[in-house]
Amino acid sequence: MHEEFLRRAIRLAVENAGQGRGGPFGAVIVMDGEVIAEGANHVTSELDPTAHAEVVAIRAACRRLGRFDLRGASIYSSCEPCPMCLGAIYWARLDALYYAAGREDAARAGFDDSFLYEQFALPESRRALPSRRMPLEEAGLPFDAWLASAHRIPY
Repeated sequence: MHEEFLRRAIRLAVENAGQGRGGPFGAVIVMDGEVIAEGANHVTSELDPTAHAEVVAIRAACRRLGRFDLRGASIYSSCEPCPMCLGAIYWARLDALYYAAGREDAARAGFDDSFLYEQFALPESRRALPSRRMPLEEAGLPFDAWLASAHRIPY
């Protein structure tokens, strides 16, 4: 079954590349042997740098199930997810990830995530993106409000 779902993700990626909606990436989310959501990369067509196939599929699956937690589901991706998508997969609490092509295949086509992997490993002071914590006195207020909220839903 895994191969069938991976092939579906690859077909989505090929179709997407041919239609010019975004990069050559596709993802399928499966629960109990049923496809519950699909996604293709729409970065350029939606002018959204976060519209990667995995994120698009996660958003669709969450809407379909009416929840933000995808425990019990697996994701099949045409390619090894980038750091952002891998983070989203963890946040969605998916049970498993299966992917076909590797990051080296993506790099060969011009989608090289090595810079991001390198940046994440560096101390904040050495990263290319200038970052500086500014610990204002009221910095903890949003968390206090969250902890006190009767509407809080832990995740």
